[in-house]
Parts: sequence; structure tokens; C-alpha cells
Amino acid sequence: MPETDEVTVLIPTYNEEPTVAEVVKGFLKQGYDDVLVIDGGSEDNTQKAAEEAGARVVEQSGTGKGQAVREAIHEHLERPYVVMIDGDGTYLPGELDRLLAPLEEGTDHVLGNRLGNPEAFTRLNYAGNRIFNLEFAVAHGEYLGDILTGYRAFALESARELTLTEDGFGIETEMCAEAVGAGQTVETVGITYRERPEGSEEKLHPVLDGGRIGFVVYRTTRRTRPAFFYGVPLVAVAVLASLGVAVF
Repeated sequence: MPETDEVTVLIPTYNEEPTVAEVVKGFLKQGYDDVLVIDGGSEDNTQKAAEEAGARVVEQSGTGKGQAVREAIHEHLERPYVVMIDGDGTYLPGELDRLLAPLEEGTDHVLGNRLGNPEAFTRLNYAGNRIFNLEFAVAHGEYLGDILTGYRAFALESARELTLTEDGFGIETEMCAEAVGAGQTVETVGITYRERPEGSEEKLHPVLDGGRIGFVVYRTTRRTRPAFFYGVPLVAVAVLASLGVAVF
């Protein structure tokens, strides 16, 4: 298990005042003294609540979760291991060790799989998560279990090798795709997932953001699996052409 002084806890936030302090304190109580909250210019008191709880707070230079994660990886993180968690109180800081243990054994990226707790999701969100994971397996040739999880751990050196361009919620998908494409080792561990606490704001739109995430799964194959990326449109055109011939 990595030592506590080898780990930074990274919390990207936007309007998480009701929950962020509890999340920060949950890690500090375990001895993880470097908790970085990178905030997207919250309109509430997220930054103040995080700072008073003991976090190191930075306001990101751009907008969107993806931009925040990229900026943190390349500008604000120094310790060799990183645990990234959402600040909405749906994950348990006490399960940190589950994600860290594989890193010491050489794993590059560890995903906390939430999908063993379907009761914490709406039916639409749970079904969407299942679909995106299957799409990812088809597109990238590897089933990872929960590519959209907001609780994950990774080696900082490995993360800096990835080509990350997403600004929004597609960042989790892109990190998985890039890691697989680069031949990095990705492991999945089961974690607890709780319903969003009262007062916590849902940021992800199940339809609009879901459509973007689905496209990110496909788009990321352009670099990692070009044969798939260019092959799908060709197959689609061939199918449409054959249907046209059949009709006429």
C-alpha cells in the first residue's frame, strides 16, 4: 500500500458546498494530508467550505471537469499516486485503500466500480452506464466495468503520458480509452455508491451528456484503434447502400 505522503486526493468541484467539507475531512482523518480541490468557479461557498475543512484549493483556469483534471495533472500534482473523487458525497473516502492497493503492484489506473449498487441510480442512468460500458468494450476491445466512475486512482506518471483533450464529463471515458490504447494496465475494484445527498446538485444531464459520452467512446478510437474508427462509417455506408439496392 502506498504511504499517505505519496498520495494526493484530487477533488474537481463545481457548486458542492453541501458535501465537499465532509469528503475532504474523510481523507484527512485517515492521514492523507494533501487534498487538492480544483474548483470551476463555483457560485456557492464550495471553495470556502473546502478550505476551512483543510483542503488545498485552486480555481481552475478554464471551465469543465475535463479541463480541471488536465490542469491538475500537469500543473498542481507532484506526488506519485493520485486518487480522484467527486465532491458530491456519493462515494466513501474510507474505501480509498481498495483503489490504492493495485497501484503498489504496478497497475497504472484503478476504477471503482459503482454498478454493484443499482439502487443508488435512476433506471435511466443505470441502463445508460451499462450501455456505455458495452459500447466501450466493442470499440476498444476491453471491458472495464465502469468507465464513468468518479472514484478512481492512478499513477501520476502514467496519467501524464495520456493524450487528454476533453473539457467536460467525457474526461473519465477518455482517460480509460487512452490508458487502454497506450497499453497501460487498468484494474477494476468494487466500491460502495450512495444516492446523491439532499441539496447536492446533479451536474450530468442523462440525455445530452449521455450522447456526448457515447460519441467520446467512438471518437477516442481514432487514435487508439483507427481501423475501428474508419471502419464503422464504411460499414454503415455499405449497409445503407445494400438497403437501397434492396428497395429499388
